[in-house]
Amino acid sequence: MMPCGIIRLLSKERIVKKILLIQTASIGDVILITPVMEGLQKKFPEAHIDLLVKKGNESLFQNHPFLRKIIIWDKSTKKYRNLWHILGLIQEERYDVVVNFQRFASSGLITAFSRAKQTIGFRKNPFSFLFGKRLKHQINTNGTLHETERNLSLVRHLLGNLEVCKRPRLYPLPQHEARMSPFKMQAYICIAPSSLWFTKEYPLHKWVELLRQLPADTNVYTLGSGADKDKCETIIKESGRNNCINFAGQINLLESAALMRDAQMNIVNDSAPMHLASSVDAPVTAIFCSTVPQYGFGPLSKRCSIVETKEKLDCRPCGLHGFEKCPEGHFKCGQGIESEQILQSIEKWTKKIS
Repeated sequence: MMPCGIIRLLSKERIVKKILLIQTASIGDVILITPVMEGLQKKFPEAHIDLLVKKGNESLFQNHPFLRKIIIWDKSTKKYRNLWHILGLIQEERYDVVVNFQRFASSGLITAFSRAKQTIGFRKNPFSFLFGKRLKHQINTNGTLHETERNLSLVRHLLGNLEVCKRPRLYPLPQHEARMSPFKMQAYICIAPSSLWFTKEYPLHKWVELLRQLPADTNVYTLGSGADKDKCETIIKESGRNNCINFAGQINLLESAALMRDAQMNIVNDSAPMHLASSVDAPVTAIFCSTVPQYGFGPLSKRCSIVETKEKLDCRPCGLHGFEKCPEGHFKCGQGIESEQILQSIEKWTKKIS
């Protein structure tokens, strides 16, 4: 373990020249480490900051102003062979600081054997006993800390008293803005109806019901990956609306962010699009079904609302990440949320900006 005197030296004398951030989990998890990136760049403006992500998430950081290099780990084929190759590249860099935000063994191995001067991560990582600095990552339902604050705690000894905004931030490029510009000529609402987990998804028939109740003169744009295209198409078709465009699988992440920024409202589940909206401070109504915002993963936009079932359920929350089906078989946490709750959120924020 690195002596505390050396840790203070890293902070006070600003000898930090090369930093590696590791987050190879999902899109939302990667977005939530960007406040750390912003803080480190502000504290050490001359330092090179690199980022290790899994293949597919690198598009979030296209021409990012604060990143020197993005290291991409392809987990889909030859996962562990690629891991050893990446470890070799990282060892050659001899980073001053490596910060690992994940709690899984593979990323812990990379961190522990990175040959960095200082290694930092959460205690839940199986290899954290080999890190120079490790902190507790505690999730409970008292709502005391957001995940971005938990991430920032890892580098607080480096940042000192520097004030850092906890809201995540991404940077759509001019070409992303230009491509989405024609679709902003009329008032519109974006919806992102999918999630990786069934119990995090607002039910399909509820989305249909909601679209039928939205103002007739407001365009509706559906967002998601290629895997979400058919679901979005079904929602549009069953709603009977003719002023909808299905963008699922048709635009990239930064184009989605550019579109969300100027929407009257973005209606999302507790999933990656919620964090994408926060990253450009877009208005957002976040629907929480089986999970709860008190876990610390809620929206951080200035204009945001959280919608949940009004019924007190002993089974909610049933887990941190959701399930492929409701453990109780009734899914009351999703079925109990009414369109009127979402419409009230849209009306609230539309009035405030009109």
